Amino acid sequence: MNNKIKIGIIGGAGYTAGELIRILLQHPATEIIFVHSKSNGDQLLSKVHDDLIGDTVLKFSSTIPALNPNSIDVLFLCQGHGASKAFLEAQPVDASIRIIDLSQDFRLTDLSVMGTRTFVYGLPELNRDAIRTAKNIANPGCFATAIQLGLLPLAAAGLLKTVHTTGITGSTGAGQSPSATTHFSWRVNNIQAYKTLTHQHLHEIKQSLAQLQPGYASADDKGAVNFVPWRGDFARGIFISSQVQSTLNIIEIEKLFNAFYKDHPFVMLSQEPIHLKQVVNTNKCLIQLEKEGDTLVVHSVIDNLVKGASGQAVQNMNLMFGLAETTGLQLKSNYF
Repeated sequence: MNNKIKIGIIGGAGYTAGELIRILLQHPATEIIFVHSKSNGDQLLSKVHDDLIGDTVLKFSSTIPALNPNSIDVLFLCQGHGASKAFLEAQPVDASIRIIDLSQDFRLTDLSVMGTRTFVYGLPELNRDAIRTAKNIANPGCFATAIQLGLLPLAAAGLLKTVHTTGITGSTGAGQSPSATTHFSWRVNNIQAYKTLTHQHLHEIKQSLAQLQPGYASADDKGAVNFVPWRGDFARGIFISSQVQSTLNIIEIEKLFNAFYKDHPFVMLSQEPIHLKQVVNTNKCLIQLEKEGDTLVVHSVIDNLVKGASGQAVQNMNLMFGLAETTGLQLKSNYF
């Protein structure tokens, strides 16, 4: 590709930005023009993301260049929740520049419009056609991605009733800024439930399920999603187990899942028990089904920083620019 996609990144020092940079440096169709960081201006990227030594001599930009078609084609926003909206209110961005936001600021339909920009919810397995023509993407949350990918085929068939789901996530899901529950001495040999039944990703999960199964998870609670998230004593990955009631046999359910995901390259059904090491450092989501009586358990695993964040953002970029969605994302898992 002669004319590479020119990339700008805002909020370049965090975990998701670091993962995004790693992927884009190896992407055959992109060129990183600038990576902005308020706290690390004029420092080499490898001063913060020290695995990048020898991969790039790029430095963090302390100022933001004019955001027009002559500078970049797409802007990735890798800031904390609330900061993307504030940035776009304060910073002129030419309407021709595509935006992919990794915060939760624009994920919900009633928050998806800002000025002349409308953000499409960027879950390719749900909204691939809309993403292809979108100018602005709201990248899904990591827990939301893993839970939805385990439930979308059931919602598409109108089979969802009450869902009970648990999920455990690595410490990188909490971001780079240290806190009591991300400190190594607290996290190691320890787990903890948090935000029980109130996690912020529930809103986007219910919105997506209702898109395929109208009326599901509506205000009268006909289809509640009951979610208990856990902090795990590992760095990367999310493991979800969702329980639903179904009278279909396991063969019928497997056919549903295989049919739903047959054209989606990163989601695959496993006949064997799944685990995190199969997906860490990849853009894959693996799903395993188990059934006892009328209770179906859907297990799903992803890397929270790749399919749950930066890899999915690149997948969305590929779709927006007419590339194969796997471009630059055929990554090797860190199995051992």
